[in-house]
Amino acid sequence: MNKRHEHLQHMHLNYVKQLTREKRFVRLTQLVIFVSFFAFWEIATSRHWIDPLIFSSPGRVWNMFLVRIQDGSLLTHASVTLFETVLGFILGTALGTILAAILWWSPFLTRVLDPYLVVLNSMPKVALGPILIVALGPGMQSIIAMGVLISVIITTIVVYNAFKGVDHNYLKVIQSFGATKQQSFFSVILPASYPTIISTLKVNVGLSWVGVIVGEFLVSKQGLGYMIHYGFQVFNFTMVMLALLIIAVLATCMYQLVEFLERKLIHKHQV
Repeated sequence: MNKRHEHLQHMHLNYVKQLTREKRFVRLTQLVIFVSFFAFWEIATSRHWIDPLIFSSPGRVWNMFLVRIQDGSLLTHASVTLFETVLGFILGTALGTILAAILWWSPFLTRVLDPYLVVLNSMPKVALGPILIVALGPGMQSIIAMGVLISVIITTIVVYNAFKGVDHNYLKVIQSFGATKQQSFFSVILPASYPTIISTLKVNVGLSWVGVIVGEFLVSKQGLGYMIHYGFQVFNFTMVMLALLIIAVLATCMYQLVEFLERKLIHKHQV
């Protein structure tokens, strides 16, 4: 019995070591791709394989980064866009989840609103930007509304389908003990839909950035979207590349936070 226990423990240790090696190899491969991309970019522009006026170069972007950090303008633009995006992301996801819960709660309302949700989801949300600006004014509120609008409908549809797809046997079991509809929702439906909600959060990270950047294109005088728009206007493509790289870094950080939340929820339910 002891030998079998030792054998199982040895197999578990080997499995953990294998996972660690695979994780390190993945990180190393990611680092190699990252470094190779910027190295190729620098070489390609210095040897004019690609047009340095349009694509700039890592060296030029880095120099502009240092200049913009020193004068404080980059921090201002990045903080404005990050605030708008995070707020739009939170509101879009929260409103979408609440609407999905309302639809789950009322089958009649679901049948009434289903075709309208399909139509709204198929509409190009970006085209509604000018209407939002006229309705809400050329300020931060219209930009945040753009970030919300671009994610709330898809969140509603996806999360509602997750609520509806929960096994009805779970509901029958808890209802047999006298659970109310509210208790059934918070005890069964919502926890069972956490994986789908987390997946929706990951998608909404990108959608929120798209909505806010488009809104800043149209109306803002601050933000990373404004930097991109202004850079195109004055043919300063180094500024454009800098803004795009900052967006990529901030979006990656948001995505990592969502993954951290996912690990916490999974660990909580496993415990």
